[in-house]
Amino acid sequence: MTADLARAQWRKSSRSGAGNDCVELVVHTTGAAIRDSKNTDHGHLALPSGPWAGFLGAVKADLLEH
Repeated sequence: MTADLARAQWRKSSRSGAGNDCVELVVHTTGAAIRDSKNTDHGHLALPSGPWAGFLGAVKADLLEH
């Protein structure tokens, strides 16, 4: 994945609350990237489109262990 994330608009869930213990997400044409909202300079986890779609499908189908 080669998307330029320097100017990306990262977002976090509206359910995050004010605790700031959350992750931020940016979705782009080649996949998605996830990072720690408190340590944004520590990098991110990049997922190509296929694995990202698979992850979302598993979440929506409640297939992940709690």
